[in-house]
Amino acid sequence: MAEKEKNVKKSKFVGFFKGIAQELKKVTWPTGKQLFKSTVTVLVVCAIVAVIISLFDWGLSSLIKLLVNG
Repeated sequence: MAEKEKNVKKSKFVGFFKGIAQELKKVTWPTGKQLFKSTVTVLVVCAIVAVIISLFDWGLSSLIKLLVNG
């Protein structure tokens, strides 16, 4: 019985990775140009969000300092 259970587990394990391989063959991978364009877009959006958050942080910090000191 233990040998049979090992074979069942092994076949499930192998089947899982075969399924992954089959699914990866169906993926439409981006071209180098598409990948570069998407990467630049993400980096620019991240930089814009970082600037906006920094400005809010600076503004709120200044406001709190004014309220506490004044």
